[in-house]
Amino acid sequence: MGRYVARRLLQMIPVFLGTTLLIFLMVYTLPGDPVRGLFGDKGVDPATLARLRHEKGLDLPILQQYWNYMTGIVLHFDFGDQIASGRPVTDVLGDAFPVTLRLAGMAFVIEIVVGIGLGTIAGLRAGRLTDNVVLVFTLLIISIPVFVLGFIIKAVFAFQLGWIDPNVSNDAKWGELLAPAIVLGSLSLAYVARLTRTTMAENLRSDYMRTAIAKGLPKRRIVGVHLMRNSLIPVITFLGTDLGALMGGAVVTEGLFNVKGIGGTIYESIQKREGTTLVGLVTILVLVYLLMSLIVDLLYAVLDPRIRYA
Repeated sequence: MGRYVARRLLQMIPVFLGTTLLIFLMVYTLPGDPVRGLFGDKGVDPATLARLRHEKGLDLPILQQYWNYMTGIVLHFDFGDQIASGRPVTDVLGDAFPVTLRLAGMAFVIEIVVGIGLGTIAGLRAGRLTDNVVLVFTLLIISIPVFVLGFIIKAVFAFQLGWIDPNVSNDAKWGELLAPAIVLGSLSLAYVARLTRTTMAENLRSDYMRTAIAKGLPKRRIVGVHLMRNSLIPVITFLGTDLGALMGGAVVTEGLFNVKGIGGTIYESIQKREGTTLVGLVTILVLVYLLMSLIVDLLYAVLDPRIRYA
């Protein structure tokens, strides 16, 4: 297992470099000039623009800028400075990342508990009324766009009933994040429920399940150990990649509820063409994706003893 972990870590290096280079090239080929954007509609002489671009290293060739940027990250954990405010990008990350981490964590817990719970109930009662009710519910959730669901929740529970605040405060308390977390995790929740239901219904007809029943094992052990253990493998694959998607896909949800997290900062960085900030944020998300991918692969060996790694 140790050799497998080392090999997987080495495989992450070219993936990380390739992904960040692609993002870097895409961001810096966007039209517009972030230095000129500092002055808004005010005129500025070309000499001042050239001096500022030279100070920030924006006059260097694009590959040299990428090399300098990655060297700063790897050797000094330096993500550069935000052009507009002059703040280190690490400070911007430090403010935005915990908020999005809490929001994505809450959405992830809701997705696991409700999604797997509904999927298990539907799978054990495949073809019955409960299964059909869960099917209709998940189809309804999947068919509603996230921004529409968020608008409905705000309109009903904030403006009509007054149970929640329409916007999240700068403190982003746990209670305030509950509504956006439900909106953020709703789509994935439906997919987890459908995936769990399908795999459990299929595994119920497997030979090893008939063997376990014939051996007279308690129903709790049959479902909890034999059925769940094998049925959750594809679900964990989805959950592992979905955590990164929750953090990166929070742009719409954070915008709806005015959450000051990574999604809102990414949106603001795109508007202002803040390449350094944008690449720094996306680099963190790439690391989250790679880490979750590694954890998912390692969990395979725990859940399925047939899998052996050299």
